[in-house]
Amino acid sequence: MALLHTMFDALPPGPGESVWSYPETPRIERSARLLMVRHNQRTIARTCAGLRVLANGHPPVYFFPLDDIDTDRLALTTTRLDHPHRGEARYFDVTVDGRRAPRAAWTHPQPDPAFAALKGCIAFHADRVDGAFVDGERVIAQPGGVLGGWITHDIIGPFKGAVA
Repeated sequence: MALLHTMFDALPPGPGESVWSYPETPRIERSARLLMVRHNQRTIARTCAGLRVLANGHPPVYFFPLDDIDTDRLALTTTRLDHPHRGEARYFDVTVDGRRAPRAAWTHPQPDPAFAALKGCIAFHADRVDGAFVDGERVIAQPGGVLGGWITHDIIGPFKGAVA
């Protein structure tokens, strides 16, 4: 009898980091990896002092410190969403030389106490800008178009957000 797997089943162990080993309640880790976001042929964010949020079934979401972002390229929108663990999210449009990426970035201005480290940091949707990179590798956006995880070669799915 063949075993049937759903897209949310953990994959067998292999090289890399399985998103199914991440905790149910998201956890924040510091990341010394080189993170970069580009839009319209310009680097708008670059850091080796990022934070990554890990949650079960999701690829990491990377947050950049404000000092490592060209904030002149960001315009706060009226979009607000409540996140069950991190608190309210506020969104930014990213515009470089007249080319706009709607709601391409977000922040948690008053994060829940367990996520206080995210205050003053901004994350980017990899599929709404021209490119997002980890250590020079172009990332793939988390499937579904809503969640902001970044997938690299060393992150193992399947990932929540994918259409079955």
